[in-house]
Amino acid sequence: MNKFYDLFHDFYKNRDLIIQFTKREIELRHKGSRLGHLWALITPSMMLSLYFFVFGLLFGGRFGVLPEENFYDFALALFVGISLFQVIADSITSSPNLIVNQPNFVKKVVFPLQILSLSKVLSSLYFSILSLGICILLSPLGHGHLSLKLLLLPIVLMPLVFLSLGISWGLCSIGVFIRDIEHTTAFIATAVMYSSAIVYSINRIPIQFSRILRFNPLVSIIDLARSIILWNKSVDFKILGYDYFISLVVLAIGYLLFKRLRPYFAEVI
Repeated sequence: MNKFYDLFHDFYKNRDLIIQFTKREIELRHKGSRLGHLWALITPSMMLSLYFFVFGLLFGGRFGVLPEENFYDFALALFVGISLFQVIADSITSSPNLIVNQPNFVKKVVFPLQILSLSKVLSSLYFSILSLGICILLSPLGHGHLSLKLLLLPIVLMPLVFLSLGISWGLCSIGVFIRDIEHTTAFIATAVMYSSAIVYSINRIPIQFSRILRFNPLVSIIDLARSIILWNKSVDFKILGYDYFISLVVLAIGYLLFKRLRPYFAEVI
């Protein structure tokens, strides 16, 4: 518990540095483009149009939650899932090189390396929230409608932040010593996507597989987010509690691994 108190104390003490690095990560995403930050809205809008056409119109996908669900409702639900998954995907694919690409910071003993992962996660979350904002604005055009349940969205998304941060700390620590891990992250991210019921309803697969997939906290995080953004369903706090428990365990493992390996980074890099 003392270690986690020290962690959050470090975050508070270095809050200005965290904000600075998060802004840098956001600016680097569209650096050099003429439209700049407008791409943060244009890109998800184009992706939504693509999902709407391919998965909704062509494939006729359905999640089977709304009684009159159509291809538009399905496309929005799919987009919510992809938007949230991207936070995890960014952590998986970018973290192995996160420390390796910052050798100058590693050699500075007083620099809080742990904020690099936090800044990366917060920047990914920023773009995810913009995408969710588009979904919220468009949801009344389908069979969903806005409600006060949207106020619970930050509580639902917090486990996603913990999961992403724990994964990032773990992978960036291992990536310093095992450089080959970066070549596996694309496959891992794809495997996580297909095991998180993003492009299909978990109720449409055999029960023996769905029981296993439900242990994946990302499945319920995405389902809860869809429930309050699109489907106007109540939040199951037992499921939410499970998400918090698993995400905090992942966060603890990632942080402890980072702290254990941190003293050896400079020797390897």
